[in-house]
Amino acid sequence: MLDGEKFLLLGMFCQLLTCVPECNAFQDEWLPHSKFNDSIPMGNITVSAGREALFNCVLNITSRYQVNKVAWVRAEDQTVLSIGTKVMTHNNRIFVSHDNLHTWQMRIKQVRESDKGCYLCKVSANVLKAQETCLDVKVPPDILNEDTSGDLSASEGENATLWCRASGHPSPRVVWRKENGESIYLRRTFRNFSRVETYNGSNLHFWKVDRIQMGTYLCIASNDVPPAVSKRVSLYVNFSPSIRVPNQLLGAPVNTDVQLECHVEAFPNTINYWVKNRSEMLLNGSKYLVSERRIGYKVSMWLIIKSFSSKDVGTYNCVSTNSLGRAEGTLRLYEIKLNPVNTANTFNNKAELVGGVAEPARGARSKGIQASSNSSKRQLHSQVLFAIMYLLAHYS
Repeated sequence: MLDGEKFLLLGMFCQLLTCVPECNAFQDEWLPHSKFNDSIPMGNITVSAGREALFNCVLNITSRYQVNKVAWVRAEDQTVLSIGTKVMTHNNRIFVSHDNLHTWQMRIKQVRESDKGCYLCKVSANVLKAQETCLDVKVPPDILNEDTSGDLSASEGENATLWCRASGHPSPRVVWRKENGESIYLRRTFRNFSRVETYNGSNLHFWKVDRIQMGTYLCIASNDVPPAVSKRVSLYVNFSPSIRVPNQLLGAPVNTDVQLECHVEAFPNTINYWVKNRSEMLLNGSKYLVSERRIGYKVSMWLIIKSFSSKDVGTYNCVSTNSLGRAEGTLRLYEIKLNPVNTANTFNNKAELVGGVAEPARGARSKGIQASSNSSKRQLHSQVLFAIMYLLAHYS
């Protein structure tokens, strides 16, 4: 059928339904008089997008001609969707049926948000009657990438804001969480922070951002229509390196392995290394073992000196540098001299550093050492005290 013919047919139908006076005679012939009672009201419908919407129009009428006098119409623009059991629209998701009694049905499959609105079940008898049903379509949330912040970098002390927008019906709720279940730190005053598990709102604002606030955040949008959606947004806080040295003065007996340690905080990532006496860079090899472990913006640095000897006495520096600056920590290493008679039996070629002095590594001890342990301890303490006084006098 040509488009012009379709429009002509629809025009004739609309004229018949609106009871134009000039068409009364033709209408009386086309729609024989029959008993007509008020129809049963139709309730509103709410479905989720992608599901099926079912409209029921129940009429208490008795005439075999009435099936051709029922039409489904979209109320917003008066688009005729069907006449009788004939679908008039090109929307292939719409289906109509009649149970040969009093019920006319219209189905909209795979409902879309654009289907939301009111629909009329129109019936023409002696006067035009209509029932209205409104369809509400629930739409799951969707994060609007073009209106949501991406990964953000800021210098420590600046203000920073992460934002997230989402669409859906009903309007989605936006909640922020820290990835891996960590707490979110919010600065209340210059020195005080509060910790929360979640933050409600589209904008997550950081006043004078701090390094502890760096990390990956999840923007989660939900509106009770599954599924909820989320997006990962990373906040990077840039600052120059700072170094903390747990033990700045270390002593160890000869022929032991000595471990030096530094802790670095910095972002962007740093280049870290060790030097001796501010000249020689120390590399992995038979004498030195260099290692580090990085967790976020924190780095732990270790230097193990194997088979410590008098030649290893001196000053060691841990150095860290990035594009924003440079920092170094200083450690002084000295020799602890022990009684030569007891040395072989007391130590098993390793020493552990505790509180800035060397303690023999735990291991097998001989009975002779156990018998003379008290005198050895007194000797060790006096020698350590002497070494500390000597170093204080020379480095002050």
